[in-house]
Amino acid sequence: MQSKKSLPKIVAFGDSLTAGLGLSVQETYPALLQERLKQDGYDYEVVNSGVSGDTSAGGVRRIDWALDGDVRFLILELGANDFMRGQPTAETKKNLNQIIDHAKSRNTKVLLAGMLAPTNAGREYEGQIRSMFTDLAREKQVVLIPFLLEGVGGVELLNQPDGIHPNAAGSKIVAETVYKYLKPMLDERR
Repeated sequence: MQSKKSLPKIVAFGDSLTAGLGLSVQETYPALLQERLKQDGYDYEVVNSGVSGDTSAGGVRRIDWALDGDVRFLILELGANDFMRGQPTAETKKNLNQIIDHAKSRNTKVLLAGMLAPTNAGREYEGQIRSMFTDLAREKQVVLIPFLLEGVGGVELLNQPDGIHPNAAGSKIVAETVYKYLKPMLDERR
């Protein structure tokens, strides 16, 4: 019996938004992304490396094992829990910087998923968060999804009762948003 050749990996690295809190495994955006890639003839294994409640500091601690194996792409989605706790954006940026450097040192392309502040964070903090992601993407020369929850965040019908985590319908939109930014990166590597 011939063993199946292992596919290069795309690691979805994040918090509960990646892990799919409140969703079945098949409803998470990484699982939906895997299906979309398969439909379009891309041969990658999408690994869901989301941990509910994780912060950028937690991401620094676990990035090493998440990049184990033939990881070609890292979808980096962290920061939301930092912001909900009011952590200074400079600290979050420093942590995301370390994660990106670690991925790049392994020749892994990074897709950075931007986040917005919780609505009660105040204008100044919201602005700091927005510019932190754009500055980081520019400085590190990585592709940025301006807002991971574009078209989903704040839309009651697309979120679970907590108003934070996408429901199954919202997760489909998130997967399409990620795919829109990931596809050109995949095509570049073909």
